[in-house]
Amino acid sequence: QVQLVESGGGLVQAGGSLTLSCAASGRTFSWYTMGWFRQAPGKEREFVAAISVSTGSTYYADSVKGRSTISTDGAKNTVYLQLNNLIPEDTAVYYCAADSSSRIPRRNSENSWEYEYWGQGTQVTVSS
Repeated sequence: QVQLVESGGGLVQAGGSLTLSCAASGRTFSWYTMGWFRQAPGKEREFVAAISVSTGSTYYADSVKGRSTISTDGAKNTVYLQLNNLIPEDTAVYYCAADSSSRIPRRNSENSWEYEYWGQGTQVTVSS
């Protein structure tokens, strides 16, 4: 049974930083693309970043490019999302997701329906 468990969310002041973690279990994710999405209240779920577990290649949404870093520790089946210079607009529930159909993140990785597995989410709140 595949499980994705996010952690690391919390309350942070604007300008601060957070690192979110996603622990994956249940199968080998070596050939997957792993992604982070977020959903703010009243808004649709939006893509944040994606990474190839096998190659480390990354893909970012314009809204976080330059302020975030996605990384993976394949040995631990863990994916990280570091968020810097946080702004109130970053407030959302952040979700980790796994796409088995793609080894390399690409434009389609922005689409939530590309991902078969999802975590339960972790809340990030940025105060002004």
